[in-house]
Amino acid sequence: MSISERLASLAIVLPRPPAPVGNFTPAVRTGNLLFISGLAPADAEGRPIVGKVGADFTAEEAQGFARLVGLNLLAVIEAELGSLDRVSRIVKLLGMVNTTPDFTRHPFVIDGCSNLFGEVFPQLGRHARSAVGVASLPFGIPVEIEAVIEFRD
Repeated sequence: MSISERLASLAIVLPRPPAPVGNFTPAVRTGNLLFISGLAPADAEGRPIVGKVGADFTAEEAQGFARLVGLNLLAVIEAELGSLDRVSRIVKLLGMVNTTPDFTRHPFVIDGCSNLFGEVFPQLGRHARSAVGVASLPFGIPVEIEAVIEFRD
């Protein structure tokens, strides 16, 4: 089953790839690796979601935001490679969670993205990962995730 067929079977529709909000590129290729810049969750109109996990959002809500970021990451991968079928491995995710000082469920939050990648790429989706809490993120977003993907020609 192709990845586009898998997405359809999971009723997943990818958003348009988000535009950079600074002086950087959405992704950089070197060899067979694709490094994807950190992305944020957005609402249905494409506006960034803002707030702090542990104050404005629960861990469960933030996990949903991490899934939204995963959809954005997939959209960038598809735009850069032309097809998600070229992905040969999800190598690494770095997830950052904007939290209150007492919040400790960072891995649970980033599981929203990790679980999505496992659904979309069952054999290739297991990856190395870091999940960290931070005092703030750009524009007050609750979650930011970047990725490293291996692809085939």
